[in-house]
Amino acid sequence: MKSIKLQILQTLYEQDFYTWVEQTTELLRLHHWDTLDLEHLIEEVVDLGKSQQRALQSALRLVLSHLLKWKYQPEGRSHSWQVTITRERLNIDELLEESPSLRRFLNDTEWINSTYQRSRREAMVETGLSEDNFAIACPFSVDEILDLDFYPNPEQ
Repeated sequence: MKSIKLQILQTLYEQDFYTWVEQTTELLRLHHWDTLDLEHLIEEVVDLGKSQQRALQSALRLVLSHLLKWKYQPEGRSHSWQVTITRERLNIDELLEESPSLRRFLNDTEWINSTYQRSRREAMVETGLSEDNFAIACPFSVDEILDLDFYPNPEQ
């Protein structure tokens, strides 16, 4: 039979997430392991990992879509594009510093390709260019994607 404290925590999770976080944090600090809402706590820890992966993918997608625009629509190049590319490269760098194990996604060809396909679609919509203008596979290496000084030329 569940303790009343555990039942209250489980209800709190559904009704007031922030208070649930505060209560759970306090229980962890006090080492009250038997009172923890482990089911939801595990769910939240898993979601933290997914959130880090989504943040990496989002930053990568922005870098790729802007590099594609830079490469395939040189007449549209702007300082704003350069700012976005730099900002998101720095975001990726920070994410990798905080969680070096995220680098494995950058070494996963399938993961990079999936992200590239979304970036390619985004660049097509933003530029108005047809898909025939864009490389089918990612034309940039991971080193180029992360290099703060790399900007592709149209003929590359």
